[in-house]
Amino acid sequence: MRYTLPEEFHVFGFSSDLLAWYDSQKRDLPWRINRDPYRVWVSEIMLQQTRVETVKPYYLNFMEKFPTVQALAEAPEDEVLKAWEGLGYYSRVRNLQTAAREVQANYGGIVPDTPEEIRTLKGVGPYTAGAILSIAYEKPEPAVDGNVMRVFSRLLYLTDDIAKPATRIKIEHLVRQVIPEGRAGDFNQALMELGAMVCTPRSPQCLTCPVFDYCIARREGVQEELPNKGKAKPPRPVYLQVALIVRDGAVLINKRPEQGLLAGMWEFPMVETEVDREAAKKDLLTQQMQERFGVEVEVREMQGEVQHTFSHLQWNMQVWLCDWIEGEELPPTARFAAVEELDAYTFPVAHHKIKAMLHG
Repeated sequence: MRYTLPEEFHVFGFSSDLLAWYDSQKRDLPWRINRDPYRVWVSEIMLQQTRVETVKPYYLNFMEKFPTVQALAEAPEDEVLKAWEGLGYYSRVRNLQTAAREVQANYGGIVPDTPEEIRTLKGVGPYTAGAILSIAYEKPEPAVDGNVMRVFSRLLYLTDDIAKPATRIKIEHLVRQVIPEGRAGDFNQALMELGAMVCTPRSPQCLTCPVFDYCIARREGVQEELPNKGKAKPPRPVYLQVALIVRDGAVLINKRPEQGLLAGMWEFPMVETEVDREAAKKDLLTQQMQERFGVEVEVREMQGEVQHTFSHLQWNMQVWLCDWIEGEELPPTARFAAVEELDAYTFPVAHHKIKAMLHG
């Protein structure tokens, strides 16, 4: 289906004014020092669902450790996960490394420059592909993220639900018609910058907007009512009992399965419980530690509670200090690690909060 811009929309004036603003106001960000496609790629993966200020130090550290496609492709996964630790959404970096290996094997370490090839890479969807192709290679490809959907919803007074894939496709068609020749990368970054700095989700700064005159929603006074976004399902609550099993200055940790949520990361042993099983928590922990890890423990006092929310789950964790009584034959995924050496292991954010309790 072909979507067209409104007749009164002045494409040249819009892109010219937006780029003039971007040239004078753009932020100094570490991934903008050059247009190396690998650097662009890493930054775009890191910036998914993560704030710019949070990403900056991670990006600099990651690029120092893995400066090229080859370096990332050949790195041990544990080192890559450790460099990503704290950013969350760990499937992003696993997919990134898998894709780097594909690029190394199939393209000689050079990130492909066509939509057909780049979209075959693991974890590279339409947005990431558009960002790399436009920023690194100046291909006139749209890069439509949440910022861009918000800007165009207001700019053209689009009431379509931006949570629906069809709306993203529509906006991609519209953006493609506005991309100026020779400055695709700057234009896409300017749109993202506008959404991040001016056309914000709440209280957009219309009076300082460089494309104020082109915005139909502003003209109609409905800019704060857009974009239209369907409500997502609330995360499902999960109730977990966590065991801090201490033996001679070491604590029991376990590596999660290689597939699924937080795959391959380390954690303190956890047991899922029903919300109404208050009286049985200690007994259940004792039983599960024996069955799963072959260790006999005495569950003592509760150390605290931790809550962590994923996009689809909310972990409600009660943390129990446990004394090791006996049991030496641990499964291959488990080990006792000295408390002072825990920083060498990659833990999810929720378990970092638990780790802090050991020093409390």
